[in-house]
Amino acid sequence: MPRFSIIVPVFKVQGYLRECLDSVLGQSYRDLEVIAVDDCSPDGCGAILDAYAARDPRVRVLHLPENVGLGRARNAGMPHATGDFLFFLDSDDTLTPGALRALADRLDELPDPDGPDVLVFDYARTYWWGGTRRNVLARVLAEAGAGTFTAAERPEILDLLMVVWNKVYRRDFVEKHGFRFPPGYYEDTPWTFPTLLGAERIAVLDRICVAYRQRRTGSILSTTTRKHFDIHDQYERVFAYVDSRPELSSWRPFLCHKMGEHCLDVLAKPDRLPESDKEEFFRRTAELFRKHKGGPTPPELRVLEGSFTRYRAVRAAKALDLRAHQVRAAAAVRLKRGWSGVHGRRPLDPQLAVYSAFSHRGVLGDPAAVHRAARELAPHIRGVWVVRADQVPSLPPGVEYVVPDSLRYHQVTARATYFVNNVNWPGTLAKRPGSVHIHTHQGTPLKYMGADLLHKPGARHGLDVPQMLRRADRWDYSLVANRHSELVWDRAYPCRFTSVRTGSPRNDVLVRARPGDGADVRARLGIPAGHTVVLYTPTRRDYVRGGHVDRIDLARFAEDLGEGHSLVVRLHPSLADGPARGMGLAELHRRGVLVDATAEPHVEELMLASDVLVTDYSALMFDYANLDRPIVIHADDWGTYTASRGAYFDLTADAPGHVTRTHRELAWLFACGGWRDEESSALRAGFRARFCEFDDGRAAERVVRTLMLGEQDLPLPVPAPAQAARDLLASS
Repeated sequence: MPRFSIIVPVFKVQGYLRECLDSVLGQSYRDLEVIAVDDCSPDGCGAILDAYAARDPRVRVLHLPENVGLGRARNAGMPHATGDFLFFLDSDDTLTPGALRALADRLDELPDPDGPDVLVFDYARTYWWGGTRRNVLARVLAEAGAGTFTAAERPEILDLLMVVWNKVYRRDFVEKHGFRFPPGYYEDTPWTFPTLLGAERIAVLDRICVAYRQRRTGSILSTTTRKHFDIHDQYERVFAYVDSRPELSSWRPFLCHKMGEHCLDVLAKPDRLPESDKEEFFRRTAELFRKHKGGPTPPELRVLEGSFTRYRAVRAAKALDLRAHQVRAAAAVRLKRGWSGVHGRRPLDPQLAVYSAFSHRGVLGDPAAVHRAARELAPHIRGVWVVRADQVPSLPPGVEYVVPDSLRYHQVTARATYFVNNVNWPGTLAKRPGSVHIHTHQGTPLKYMGADLLHKPGARHGLDVPQMLRRADRWDYSLVANRHSELVWDRAYPCRFTSVRTGSPRNDVLVRARPGDGADVRARLGIPAGHTVVLYTPTRRDYVRGGHVDRIDLARFAEDLGEGHSLVVRLHPSLADGPARGMGLAELHRRGVLVDATAEPHVEELMLASDVLVTDYSALMFDYANLDRPIVIHADDWGTYTASRGAYFDLTADAPGHVTRTHRELAWLFACGGWRDEESSALRAGFRARFCEFDDGRAAERVVRTLMLGEQDLPLPVPAPAQAARDLLASS
């Protein structure tokens, strides 16, 4: 008996069907069966299914003699299911890698041997144009806890999308209650509410297991038809289920509220109902609402107590309010910029410096190191940070800040003398004569930057290179940690700045590191004493929309490392708020398989806390080399990466340590101890001499003394002459 019976109804999806089936049959967890129901599809779906069944005994195909619709096609597959749990997967969607293994592991950790009645998991919408967006209510899963519960104990579970495919169901539970899908559109509604309300044990998995395809055309729900009137009958079935079970009667007001919201949402969609049928749809919704409400009407549903004419008037008024808000916001921006112009006529304040880092994400990176040094060496210079409103709560105590585009922002930036940033300032910020713009960059460049991206159209998608260079024209000084960076920035940003060989200020703490510096971070992350800490920092990929690709099976890698090792993972900051962590990383962190440190703001602390760095092409390798600790490069897609983004040198030939290209090579390198052998030390020494030549632990001090205080007595670090011959950039 398999663990999972995956029932796949199939109709007119020949362009997506193979991808769906491959995502299931290619799972690392193989204890499954696929019951594919050919709903008399008129295209080539039947032949595709038969071909898969011939190749894989786990696939069984049912060919229905006539088209019965999505719900009844699922019903046709259920009697053939033999698995412990039923999984209904739509044939244009896909399972994410490792999804079934994560589901099985979650079921195994629950105390009840039979498992929950329903296990709810997360999903991400994948759009036809390549974008990906995680379920906006993912927090409900994150907050649900590790045990089981009922809907009454956690009613917020019913706020999730009421679909069948974001859950697995214990087959015995489904058969005991006789749950079946009705005909018509919105057939998930009278299945999902009853199963969740009837379940005695619900569990959750805070992991994205399904990629929910958002098709440009062909989706049933985006078809303009009267069939959307089916939603009223589907909710009548939900109310009938509640009526048949007196213990559920208290749910009636909640369900009536959900019904009203759902129907009004359908009515508001421009592509669902024929225009001539909208008044009838509204009237039937209002009748159903009056029939079942049984309590006070929520404010957002009061339109259902009036006429269709009033409903339209309310919607028109909301549209006007939105337009008025936009007009007021635009006027406020003009007012702020007007104030900026007023302050721009006043003299610069020689004792005012403005800082920003990573697009206003907080007190971070090189600008933070310069700010700390300025507070000590130049306390008379007032430092003000530009910080996004959502990052204000995480600011260190005593930090003065302004929010972007606020009135205070325009006042401060109009009069500041010093500007320190590792990202270009917005185009609206005008550089005044006498101001000093110090650009710190974000590390040593490996991948193409700036003007070099003009030859890489895929990597510069959505990036206005000429506009970026116009903003870079404001730079007065460009900080560099090595001559390689100096050459790159001169080529990538053909502007009017002066390169200054200061070293990277944020690396001062790495250069001056002492044994035990990372102990407090290890303790805070829950890493056992004496463990070897492996820090894994994958970078983003330009050849994939969204930038995230799982290059390493993290659960397998953590297991391969074995006892006495802790795997710490930090995704690229640009991926921190997207769906990447939900693809398994957050769940592995919850289970203690690894430590997800993506949200850690100060990456230098993670570097200090680690014993070895594993990365692909992250610029952190150049900073980490200052620690003189082992570095492993996992370059399994180096050719694809360089073809899409470009690189200034061949990292695989001039690596800071051993290079692996397969998971097997990576696992073996740690198993045999090669990651820290003499060859890795020799490679690291050469890399460090080349790319850390100006990092001497005094970079931040040097920036403040020479560029802000005008002192000339602090000598610049002297590079090793032997390295000069290696400062050659790869041809573009």
